[in-house]
Amino acid sequence: MRTNPSFYRYHVFFCRNRRDNDEVCCEASGAEAMWAHAKQRIKDLGLAGPGGIRINKSGCLGRCEEGPALVIYPGGVWYSYIDEDDIDEIIDRHLLQGEVVERLRLPDHG
Repeated sequence: MRTNPSFYRYHVFFCRNRRDNDEVCCEASGAEAMWAHAKQRIKDLGLAGPGGIRINKSGCLGRCEEGPALVIYPGGVWYSYIDEDDIDEIIDRHLLQGEVVERLRLPDHG
């Protein structure tokens, strides 16, 4: 019997929204490559799958102007990033050590 009520320990959603006009969007900021990097890194660490970490792409998360953006559940912690080093820091500190990476965290709204 499962003792953890969540299917995944962490669920990470990368905004992969693409806008066809000149508006800011996460996909134009390299979201596809960063999503692929995170997915492969979690797989390489042996953390992918049930009870582990799920890296997902999503449609628009509504924060493209602050992005590129991703959100991690549980907790609903939002991040922006620039490159693979930022993604690795989020993986190493947040997903592996449970520590929020304040320098990359997007502000809460509401």
